[in-house]
Amino acid sequence: MNELLQNKRFVRSLVVLFLSGSLYMVGQFLNGVKEYSFIGRDPASPSIINVSGTGEVFVKPDIAELSFSVVKEAKTVTEAQTASAEKINEIMAYLKEAGIDVEKDVKTENYNLNPKYEYQQRVMAMVCPNGYCPPEGKQVLIGYEVSQTISVKIRKIDDAGKILVAVGDKGATNISGISFSVDEKDAVEADARAKAIQDAQMKAKVLAGSLGVKIVRIVSFSESGNSPTFSRFDMAGGAMMKSADIAPSIPTGENKFTSNVSIIYEIQ
Repeated sequence: MNELLQNKRFVRSLVVLFLSGSLYMVGQFLNGVKEYSFIGRDPASPSIINVSGTGEVFVKPDIAELSFSVVKEAKTVTEAQTASAEKINEIMAYLKEAGIDVEKDVKTENYNLNPKYEYQQRVMAMVCPNGYCPPEGKQVLIGYEVSQTISVKIRKIDDAGKILVAVGDKGATNISGISFSVDEKDAVEADARAKAIQDAQMKAKVLAGSLGVKIVRIVSFSESGNSPTFSRFDMAGGAMMKSADIAPSIPTGENKFTSNVSIIYEIQ
């Protein structure tokens, strides 16, 4: 009797173990099927809106920049370099007297030393030996040329015309590249960026209201532009003078700084 009871209990235990194992295997199988069902599918992405904004700031420049060159020729390298150095030193002395910080605001952009050649004609013989006539002439070294280009930053912008004339009177050539910029450029760029962000935020608020959604957070931000452009000339100073004896009045106009931003918002 006891033996029969023990057999029943044993069989019952085997059935329970079998059913538990089967349920575990079925659970593992269903989990595997669920995992494989996501293969090749993108995870759920938040709903977003993308808006852009533009900010512009106009600033009157407070710095003028110009460049000029000194070119000297001589028969030897030493003579050419000496002549160039003397002229450069004379101009540097003037710039210092004019209030320019030559250590900080004067810079050599390039310095070139090149040989100078001249094509010289050669007298031809009446009869070419062996029927071969040599070239009629050849390149002959006649000296050397030194060219040095200097850029100058003028912080007293009203002196730009006077300095422009003076460096020319002292032997500078190729005076060009006069431009106007802003000393505190970072602050102006930050102002333009703030206006661009404000513009984008207002657009996002209006768009979200029109769509009937709520802005949750910023997903990404990017900025482009923020480069100054020259515009709106100020002619209050008068027209350009044609006489080299009179310092020209140089209109400075205004520099325009533009920032373009793009902001992506998550919505719900």
